[in-house]
Amino acid sequence: MELINLSDQHSLVCHYMRQLRDRDIQRDRMRFRANVHRLGQIMAYEISKRLDYTTIDTPTPLATAQTPVISSQVVVATILRAGLALHDGFLSYFDTAENAFVSAYRQYREGSDEFDVHIEYLASPSIEGKTLIITDPMLATGRSMELAYRALLTRGVPAHIHVASVIASDQAIAYVKQTLPDECTTLWTCALDHELNAHSYIVPGLGDAGDLLYGEKL
Repeated sequence: MELINLSDQHSLVCHYMRQLRDRDIQRDRMRFRANVHRLGQIMAYEISKRLDYTTIDTPTPLATAQTPVISSQVVVATILRAGLALHDGFLSYFDTAENAFVSAYRQYREGSDEFDVHIEYLASPSIEGKTLIITDPMLATGRSMELAYRALLTRGVPAHIHVASVIASDQAIAYVKQTLPDECTTLWTCALDHELNAHSYIVPGLGDAGDLLYGEKL
């Protein structure tokens, strides 16, 4: 399973990541959403290099040009709610893609930092033989990603899976490598952090992405 960390090379990814992490800058919720959206666009562009293409004839005012176009059938899936801004960035580039949505939430056990992940909602087209891109900004433990993927499998088996996150932890990467198919999965992240705290939040991370994007929840 290939892991691609876009922060390994200096680019705009690093610029936007700094703003997302900065506890003063991230208070501007509109700016935070815009930066997550931008990272979605950058990842979409990078993933587009891995898709299948076919060449078609395109008439111009002067002649006919041979133009490569994407032939892969793309489904962009997101884990609600935190994934919405990242999903929207992908969709602004893959503007003809189909879309899927999965809800996943943590339910903490009383008096404990331990939690179970629950899936409550799934809306998805068939993913059979298609390229599935699953977006989730914070890949902390990998458990939500695994359960979301298993829920999506009720709609078919994809030809290839791209897992796209803003920040991933070492633990989540190891877990996803164990639970998603090795031969047809590519992991993409804009930053790789090495720790989880007692509540399984990524450290240094950036905080609760869903709250920073859309406001605090009860």
